[in-house]
Amino acid sequence: MTSSSPTGGGPGRPSPLAPEIADRLKRSADGLVPAIAQQYDTGEVLMLGWMDDEALHRTLTTGRCTYWSRSRREYWVKGDTSGHFQWVKSVALDCDADTVLVKVDQVGAACHTGARTCFDADVLLAEDAAGTDAPGADQ
Repeated sequence: MTSSSPTGGGPGRPSPLAPEIADRLKRSADGLVPAIAQQYDTGEVLMLGWMDDEALHRTLTTGRCTYWSRSRREYWVKGDTSGHFQWVKSVALDCDADTVLVKVDQVGAACHTGARTCFDADVLLAEDAAGTDAPGADQ
């Protein structure tokens, strides 16, 4: 299920996100930070979504990943319509505080296409193809 904030919601709106977190975030011009979802026990990268302060607050307090849909301009909780839930195990900021890493227990597919991960259909370079002549291989 998707939902807009009761006050209109969306990036840049007031949020109950703890000030000590909100003050550290480095947001894009539209008030968002990228949020990478990773399977907590295998390290598999599942998807990338976007969060504003409210979506991050909801993720931290509900134990379910909430994202901001840039196309629909509303919040969505992963799994509400698909049944493919993301149960939050941990949340961390990167060293620049401009990206969120959410380690989750993914139930079902993470990708809207029905694939387990959004990153397995269009591989640009495979590990076995990156031989010793690859740039940086000898460094």
